[in-house]
Amino acid sequence: MIGIQRKIWTLTAVVMFIMAVIWITLTYYNQKTQEQYNDILQRYLRMNEVTTASQQLITSLNNYRLTPTEGNLSSLRSREHQLKNVQWSVGMLRNEQNDFALTSYMNLVDSLIEATDRSVMFHSEKETEDSVNAFAEATRISRYISEMTLTLLDKDIHTYEQSYRQMIKQSNEFKQLGVLILLTITFILLLFTYWFSLSITHPIQQLTQAAQELAKGRFDLQVKVNSTDEISFLARMFEHMRININNLILEIQQNAQLESELQRSKLLLKESQLRSLQSQINPHFLFNILDTLSKKAFLEGAEETSDLLVSVAGLLRYNLKRLDRSVTLYNEVSVIQQYMEIQKARFTDRLQLETDIDDSCLHVPIPGLTLQPIIENAIIHAVEPDEHGGTIRVSIQDLGEQVRVEIADDGPGMSQEKVQQILDEYPVENEGHSTGIGFSNVIQRLRLFYGTDDVIEIKSSPGKGTTVILNLPKKGRNTAHDEAANRG
Repeated sequence: MIGIQRKIWTLTAVVMFIMAVIWITLTYYNQKTQEQYNDILQRYLRMNEVTTASQQLITSLNNYRLTPTEGNLSSLRSREHQLKNVQWSVGMLRNEQNDFALTSYMNLVDSLIEATDRSVMFHSEKETEDSVNAFAEATRISRYISEMTLTLLDKDIHTYEQSYRQMIKQSNEFKQLGVLILLTITFILLLFTYWFSLSITHPIQQLTQAAQELAKGRFDLQVKVNSTDEISFLARMFEHMRININNLILEIQQNAQLESELQRSKLLLKESQLRSLQSQINPHFLFNILDTLSKKAFLEGAEETSDLLVSVAGLLRYNLKRLDRSVTLYNEVSVIQQYMEIQKARFTDRLQLETDIDDSCLHVPIPGLTLQPIIENAIIHAVEPDEHGGTIRVSIQDLGEQVRVEIADDGPGMSQEKVQQILDEYPVENEGHSTGIGFSNVIQRLRLFYGTDDVIEIKSSPGKGTTVILNLPKKGRNTAHDEAANRG
């Protein structure tokens, strides 16, 4: 992990390195140019020193001739030695362009020294005229040296003019290059600084946005920060906190859902108990059945009436004893057969029952009094209002992990709004004619029993009948849940 402090030190080191490179480069080229300037200047100064030294030598010679003392003679010899040193240094300035002129120039210096020595010698021998002639010759040679110095300087100026112009050109180009390098480095540093600052600020912005989302209660969004420094560690802590809070919220929601289901189960249980106390048999239904039985007893013999009474008794016993626990599809099919016998006695040929039942599916558990209220609802809404009656079809098929139960009628059907109202468990009109167990109660108990809302489907449209489909899982739920659901 690269820390923020390390990033700052890296940026500082890069800036200092670039500044050091620029300073070293400028110093190097400046020193090189300065050396070239110094080299040319030294040539001029050395040649000028020859002229100065020769003039000083003539002055010292004149002083000695006027006052021939040991001090003036010592000064004269010192000037000669100085002139020879200057002559030697000028000899180092030789090149192809000034070789001949410089040789003549150095010979003039030798001639000046010789003329000076002769003048001193003649003066010490009291040969005044020869001494004056030698002095005059020395003076003339000194003038030649001055003129020759100017000539050599002029040659050097012509020789180094191109170099000097080249140095000026290089100096200007170097200035332009320096400005270009400065602008380029400035641009690079700005880009690097922007990238560096972005590597710090962007993760902080991501973390800030994630914190804002968490503050809004959106704990399902993952906290993602693209960073390799301390901010990434902080982001991971945020992510752990988000996960823990989200898990806690889910746990609270699950507990609330279980509490809601428990409350619904309690309410259904109370409703069932209340209906049991008030009697689960609708008086209107009993009246119709008794009226039918009286007519059958009048028109037919006692044997058929006896069978009808057996069916009624079986249905009543099932209604009163099976609601508090789960049963099997076999029990439910037996009950609907008894129920249909009673209804056929009532409606005669107006009511037809068609069945397609796979016997291998009849062991599947189901809440008690589930199929009979559905069939009763079909009779009430599809058969009873129609003077021609109708047909009810019951199908039970094995679909692998599920058993599919279909109860269909050829009645007038209903709108999608009514279908949705039923599936949303709203009570509907005229439900619970015989048992007091309405369609909405059946739906609630099925959903609680199997723990899913998809256990029941209703397909219907006006004029095309109604089909109720139950998708029953073969695997049952926890017994405690089953009993709570069944009691509803």
